Amino acid sequence: MSSEYELSETSPNLDSRGSGLSREEPRSDPADIFDFHPVDERLGPDQRWSTWLDVERGSRGPEPRPSWVVTEQAAIDTEFGVLKTGKEADVFLLERAVEAIGDNPAKSSLLAAKRYRTEEHRSFHRSTSYVEGRRTRNSRDARAMAKKTSHGRGVAAGQWAYAEWNALTLLWKAGVPVPYPVQVDGTELLMEFIDDGEGGAAPRLAQVRPSKEVLGRYFEQLRDGMRELARAGLAHGDLSPYNVLAQADRIVMIDLPQVIDIVGNPKGMDFLMRDCHNMATWFTNRGLEIDEQELFTDLLTMVF
Repeated sequence: MSSEYELSETSPNLDSRGSGLSREEPRSDPADIFDFHPVDERLGPDQRWSTWLDVERGSRGPEPRPSWVVTEQAAIDTEFGVLKTGKEADVFLLERAVEAIGDNPAKSSLLAAKRYRTEEHRSFHRSTSYVEGRRTRNSRDARAMAKKTSHGRGVAAGQWAYAEWNALTLLWKAGVPVPYPVQVDGTELLMEFIDDGEGGAAPRLAQVRPSKEVLGRYFEQLRDGMRELARAGLAHGDLSPYNVLAQADRIVMIDLPQVIDIVGNPKGMDFLMRDCHNMATWFTNRGLEIDEQELFTDLLTMVF
């Protein structure tokens, strides 16, 4: 059945005033008819419009921003699948791209989208020890978190995302080898995708077997990064060969939501010592003798 908005084959043609025209009046050329399609029809099932301008200014990456960061409003985010699954969050590969417009060339970049769980994840691994010394400004949120209500779990997930965002922002500005933080929105954190130079994800330090020369460069970078953390009064808190990426001759620290206030957290020194032990053990097992106590003492000189 025809829609009431359609003209039947026998309907008279009407002029702009609604008066009838003869059947001999020629119909409009189909080429003159504007073919309207909603803009969102451009988006596929795994796409969305860029959320860059949807977040607050303070939730966008620090300046000076790398040239590869796509900030155009017309950009589209395309998701390519899961990079990593974890107890607290899952990480997805995402491309943010914008087509060429006028004199502006096309631009794209690959991002890691880390999404912290809320409903599906009931409690964060060892969260009680990690968050000692932290404070929640909103008293309602604090009570909800203490009671572990649905709202409280959502607040906790968001706090972990923003905790990692704040850590990445601070450390990137300080020159620590961490991914550039692009933006944070609720429980989703977008950051630089660290690749292997061939389009894939960079391997974890635990997966590589570097030469003695490269091993030495890795340790120098790691120690410098740990020093910058300590200078800010912080420890990674969960540093291990599984939370460090190897990108050619460069290392990058990842997974920083649990960054520890060495002084404010009662177990701060214990976490710092554990970071030193984990990394010293790995380097020693690879043939580069590292004294964990010496490393620990060196880092403490940065704190006090």
